[in-house]
Amino acid sequence: MPGKVVHFELPADNVERAKTFYMKAFGWEINQYPGMQYHMVGTTPSNQQGMPTEPGAINGGMTKRQDPVKSTVITIDVPDIEASLKNIEKLGGKTVKKKEAVADMGFTAYFKDPEGNIVGLWQSARRM
Repeated sequence: MPGKVVHFELPADNVERAKTFYMKAFGWEINQYPGMQYHMVGTTPSNQQGMPTEPGAINGGMTKRQDPVKSTVITIDVPDIEASLKNIEKLGGKTVKKKEAVADMGFTAYFKDPEGNIVGLWQSARRM
C-alpha cells in the first residue's frame, strides 16, 4: 500500500480538512474511533484489531491539536517525490524543502500540509 510511515500522530486545527487532505494525497483510510474525538489512520492493510499485517508497517491517529500533540514530523515513503509534491501542492500543501539526495540511499523532501505540520517524504534509490 502506498504512503507507508513508521509512526505518527497528527494534530489538526480542522480535523475534517486534514482527513480530506491525507485521504486524497496518500489514499489513507481515516475513521473516527467510536465514542472519542480521535480518528484512526490506516496506512497499510490491517487485521480485525487494526494491527498492520505487513512487517514494519504502523498505523496511527489524528486528533484535534492540543497538548501534548501540537506538532509532529513524520516521514512517508513515496515512489516519486516530485509527483507527490505536485499532488500535495494541488491539495493545498506547500513544499518547504525540495528533493535532495541522501548519499546513494535515496531522496528526501519536506512539505507543510494545510494544517501547518511539517512532514517528510522519502524515495528509495532502489525499489524492491
